[in-house]
This record gives sequence, structure tokens and C-alpha cells, in this order.
Amino acid sequence: MDGAAALEKLVPVLAAFGGGVLLARRKVVPAEASKAFADYAFLFAVPCYLFGNIYASDLGALFDWRAIGGYTAAAALAVAVLVCASAAYGVREPRAVALRVMAGVQVNTAYFAVPVFITVFGTAAPIFPVLLFQVCVLSLVVIAIMELGRAGAGAGSPGQRLRRALTASLTTPLVLACNAAILLNLVSVHVPRVALDGAAFVGDSASPVALFALGLHLGRLGLDVRGTTREELALIGFKCLAFPLLTWAVCGAVFGVRGEWLAYLVLIAAMPTPQNLFIFAQRYDVGVDLSASLVIKSSVVSLLLIPVWLQTVAS
Repeated sequence: MDGAAALEKLVPVLAAFGGGVLLARRKVVPAEASKAFADYAFLFAVPCYLFGNIYASDLGALFDWRAIGGYTAAAALAVAVLVCASAAYGVREPRAVALRVMAGVQVNTAYFAVPVFITVFGTAAPIFPVLLFQVCVLSLVVIAIMELGRAGAGAGSPGQRLRRALTASLTTPLVLACNAAILLNLVSVHVPRVALDGAAFVGDSASPVALFALGLHLGRLGLDVRGTTREELALIGFKCLAFPLLTWAVCGAVFGVRGEWLAYLVLIAAMPTPQNLFIFAQRYDVGVDLSASLVIKSSVVSLLLIPVWLQTVAS
């Protein structure tokens, strides 16, 4: 895929994202509405899309264990690099380190990867194994560190707070929809066609609405490029360049992943820092300004680099 073809694939993504930015900047649509659009996509449209597509998928092909193992190994190596780099930079407080690990390794699946994959590949199903890995492993580790480091906050003991947080993470609509689809697929339960059609109808709106919400969010906050710190540059560079390259090297050279799956994994790794980073930072009162800046700037950089990655992995 050459550069022009890759860019052509992203025209719908740019239109939805750019439309949100433009309408927010001109105050045609209130920028505060981004939360409502984002909640609709995250809590309803994306789960509907994933449920229908995973239920109808070949799970044997969807869960390519060599590919998943390669991505997990690349993520583990990336976590180790970020922990060491944070310590060298003078960041040793566990919650601050966990926040930086989340910024450099976790990816924006619901608001960014899903619409991009739908547009480019016609399906977002390959994202699901990585989504589960993020929620069931990476997010749980981050939540555990954050909860245990938040002395005296909230009701109950640290163990009770941690248990509540982990339960909330595992019972999000995204995870419940995916798990329900897998279970019904495995036990061959027939889901009525009208239900699948309804899920597809709602799910088709997930891509443009999620990107439009992200555009509204960016249009409200703006982009302060000159105020970018060295640490921000390092974390954005790691997320948008180093992590995809590391994933390519580990999955391709070490685990022997080839073809479409290698392209999927590299492109997933190239997705920006998730908006959940800002939510976590606010909830646990750590690195709030840094998190907001990383979410916005990594989204812009990723959007600019996606055509390059598409051309590279397809060559």
C-alpha cells in the first residue's frame, strides 16, 4: 500500500475527527458535548459492534496465540523499559511510574483503534484479544498500584478498595459484551437475527461518533505545541514510534508472526495513549496535566503517522 492509498483509507477518519475539531472551535457544537458522544460510543455503540462481530467470528482465527504471545512479550519488554527510564529520570513514586507505563504501553482502543480498523480493514475484531489483555492484565496492575498507593482515600481497607476497582474494571460494557459474545459463540447459542441486526445498526455508528467526540475534545482544549516538555516528547515518541517498532521486532523476528496479524499488531501498538489515562490521573490525583497533554498530543501524532505505518507494514 503506497502513501496515497494509505491516506485515502484515512479520509473518513480525518473527516469525522476534523469535523469535531472544527465545530468545537467555531462553537457550533458545545465542546462539553464530547463527553456525551464519547459515553455513547464507549458504553453502547462499541460494545454492540464488538458483540455482533465477535459472536459471528471464527474464534480460532481471532485468538492467534502466537500473535497474542508476541504482543504480550513486546508489551512486557516495553513496561520494563519505561520503569527503568522513569527511575533514571528521577520518577520513583509507584503511582507516577504506573501512570507513565500506562501512557507508553496501553492503546486507545474504543475511541481510536476501533474506528481506524473498521475504516482500513473493514473489521475491528483483531483488536479484541489486545483489549482483553489491556483490561485483564495491564489495567488491573495499574489500578492495584494506584489503589494501594492512595492511603486513606475512600471507604474501607486498601484491599476492599482494590477489589471494588478491579470489579468495576472487569464489568464495563466493553468487557461484558466481548465475554458474552465469546461464551455464546463457544456454546453455539443461537442469537436471533433481529438482535444481531440491531447490534449492527447501533455498532455502525461507533466509528464516526467516537472520532467526532475525540475531535470535540481536542477542539475544546487546543494544542499547546511550544509548551511540550522533554518528558512529554519522550513518552509520545515511545508510544507512537518505539512501541510499534518493538512490537514489529518481537512479533516478527522472535515469534515469527507474519502477514495480516503482524500488520494488525503493529498498527494497534501505534494507536495513541488512551483517554482512560486522564481519568485515572484525576481519580488518583497524580500527573493530571501531564496525562491530559499526552492524550491529546499522542492522538494527533498517531493520526499523522498511521499512513506511514500502513505503508510500512503492507510493504
